[in-house]
Amino acid sequence: MCPKRRHRRKYALTAFLAGLLLIAPHPAQADPGNDSDRAGQAVQRAEAVLEHATDLARAAARRLEAATAAMPAAQKKVATSRGAVAAALAAAKSASRRATTARAAYDQVAARFDQAQVRVDDARERVDEIATASYMGSNFARLNVLVDASGPADMMDRLGIVEQIMHSQQQDVDTLLVARRQARTEQDRAGLAKRAAEQAETEARDRLTAARSAQAAAERARLALQKLTQTRFAALKVANAQRSVVLARYEAAKAEEARIEAALRGYSLKSGDVKYGGGRLLMPVTGWKSSDFGERYDPYYRVWQLHAGMDIAAGGGSPIRAAAFGRVIRAGWAGGYGNYTCISHGRINGVGLQTCYGHQSAILVHVGEYVRRGEVIGRVGTTGASTGNHLHFETRFDGEPRDPVNYLPPCLC
Repeated sequence: MCPKRRHRRKYALTAFLAGLLLIAPHPAQADPGNDSDRAGQAVQRAEAVLEHATDLARAAARRLEAATAAMPAAQKKVATSRGAVAAALAAAKSASRRATTARAAYDQVAARFDQAQVRVDDARERVDEIATASYMGSNFARLNVLVDASGPADMMDRLGIVEQIMHSQQQDVDTLLVARRQARTEQDRAGLAKRAAEQAETEARDRLTAARSAQAAAERARLALQKLTQTRFAALKVANAQRSVVLARYEAAKAEEARIEAALRGYSLKSGDVKYGGGRLLMPVTGWKSSDFGERYDPYYRVWQLHAGMDIAAGGGSPIRAAAFGRVIRAGWAGGYGNYTCISHGRINGVGLQTCYGHQSAILVHVGEYVRRGEVIGRVGTTGASTGNHLHFETRFDGEPRDPVNYLPPCLC
């Protein structure tokens, strides 16, 4: 291993020991509107990191990552629903107070209307009495009072009495008219007050219903968050139970990588001075980059591991093509790499260039065979330590892996 690479790994390990204390990653900040995408990406990252883990560990990691990615949104939903409950309860209380006030106002107006109606009834009763008296001949009695006068002076006195009686009767009629107007006014006010009270009471009932709905939603959100928490706990428990097996697989993967690097370095040293034909490498498969080259940190088992190539997602059985002219120097099973092929392409500035192709469902070439640039050498699969159909593509120089993105077309097409 070159000094630069040893230094990089030593720095990464130091950073890990200084800053990473928990097995599980902390939930990220919520990103409203993209919860499902974030959860899916988190699961993909977990699967990429845990290629060499057991099936149980990978399944636990998927559950853990999905639950962890979903928790911020769930936590926000709980907080929001609690706020909605508080707001709905406050609105319901306020509406209830307004309804109580409106009902009290209506009761007061209704009482005034009842009083006005009593005055109308009293006045109508008095007018009815006057009408009855008139009908029964009281007018003739008044005339008789005037006829029976003994003289002009007595006539004037008796006329004044009659006028007072008639004025009193007119007052009773006027009183009835005024009482009716007041009663109609109070009736209109009572109608308005009643409608206002009914509207306020309807609003209070609606607000209370909304508050109950908000409480139910808050309870559902709380239970969903509780379920996510339980899922994370159970996933962590499974991950911890798989620790020793997974760490052993990591060590086996490191040993396999070291053997491949040594074997390719040895072949490069014996291969002579054949020069590389030049130019960028051909994209070996039609697909999309699903994972980068470089050191990966497994947060579940706290392990750093080099991902020696670039993963290109593609459908199972898709053709894999040689990235350049060369000779097949390895073709067979290689532990976590599954069906694995390596091709030597010659030297660049004295250093041998090799490309390697992992996780194939089928190898279509054999060791010692020369292949053309673009020739189909295998089929995409998911053999070895793989979590789905993809090509694990490597570029190596004297066996040491380097980032393939630097040697492929910039468009990766």
